[in-house]
Amino acid sequence: MNDVIIIGGGPGGSTVAALMAARGRRVILLEREHFPRFHIGESLLPYNWPIFEELGVLPALEAAGFPRKTGAQFHLGDGRKSLKLVFREGRFTEQPQTFQVERSIFDHMLLRNAAAKGAAVREGWQFQRFEQLPDRVRVNATDPQGAQHTLEGRYLVDASGRGNVTGNQEGLRVIHPKLKKMAIFGHFNGVMRDEGEKGGDTVVVRLADKWFWLIPVSATKVSVGCVLDAKELAAAKTSPEVLFHQIVATSPVLCERMKDAQLVGEFRTTSDFSYYNRRLTGPRLLRVGDAAGFMDPIFSAGVYLAMFSGKLAAETIDACLYRPFGTRWRFAHYERKTFRALRFYWEMVEQYYTKPFMELFLEPREKWSLPAAVNAALAGELTGRWAIHWRMRLFFWLVKLQARRPIVPRIRFD
Repeated sequence: MNDVIIIGGGPGGSTVAALMAARGRRVILLEREHFPRFHIGESLLPYNWPIFEELGVLPALEAAGFPRKTGAQFHLGDGRKSLKLVFREGRFTEQPQTFQVERSIFDHMLLRNAAAKGAAVREGWQFQRFEQLPDRVRVNATDPQGAQHTLEGRYLVDASGRGNVTGNQEGLRVIHPKLKKMAIFGHFNGVMRDEGEKGGDTVVVRLADKWFWLIPVSATKVSVGCVLDAKELAAAKTSPEVLFHQIVATSPVLCERMKDAQLVGEFRTTSDFSYYNRRLTGPRLLRVGDAAGFMDPIFSAGVYLAMFSGKLAAETIDACLYRPFGTRWRFAHYERKTFRALRFYWEMVEQYYTKPFMELFLEPREKWSLPAAVNAALAGELTGRWAIHWRMRLFFWLVKLQARRPIVPRIRFD
């Protein structure tokens, strides 16, 4: 019998598989697609770095020549205000850099690493259903030829991303009532970048009710996308590509950076509905990454949360296999810690779409080291350190105050 069955071979699933296989556990991973495959979510966070080291993939990532990310930039669309964060300048930020990646290459590297560690990787396998039994989990799946298979394991990890296969089966998905977004995006050559190390920054451009990402993924190629309300895209009487360029034309910042841009490949669209599952665990089940919850990607937390929860899931299941007594409280600890991380970024995203948040965010004041706490949080500091926690609570309280009585200048998006 397998020790663990993993559904999904993205960063979360590959992390669980590699860490558990390296511990000598019997691991089988089912991935419905054949890698490499296209995916977005190319900007990572600095706190991914220690996980790369633990997985043993850091030398390969460095050799791949991915751009280094040492900071992030946030601009208003008209260029009147901006904020440039440098991670190493944050008082509480312990990890100063990370990579910007082309996900087709990056995800394939992580999946190959899991296989090299001893995980049985099955690509082209489609999950059907699962059943939780008293002492094991049963999974029904089809192989690439369409043949039906029944697999059993002591534990199951759902890393199926926004497919959310076990959460959907159990009816657990809760969609955010307001953050119903769509993304229009593509890869471009010729996008203007900053000089020096800032050329590797993620650049976010905020418009009144939408925002753009610009993420360098190679020496020449930049991922550019627009996140907007789903209803706006549905109501547009034009193609997504035309709408994309129409919106770019409204922003001097975007016009300057995109004036020589040339599309590589095709324009794509994807739904971007933020959601979470009411439960992240079952008696023998853990959900990781986007299968636990997904939020608007404004702060580039997706891959980090997948690998953070994947590492925690591997440690939790390994402890349960080693010492079965205490499984319930270990799973409860996993759920609390993962939910805490999801809720933090959920709150950041909700606040990001308000003017008071942007007014404070773009006018950092050194009082009480609040900018340093924000820097650490956006780098991926999720250890629950009190020094950061109380400062972030104060920052959110000041956002509420800003909405009623301005303590920094108001901004306009038009």
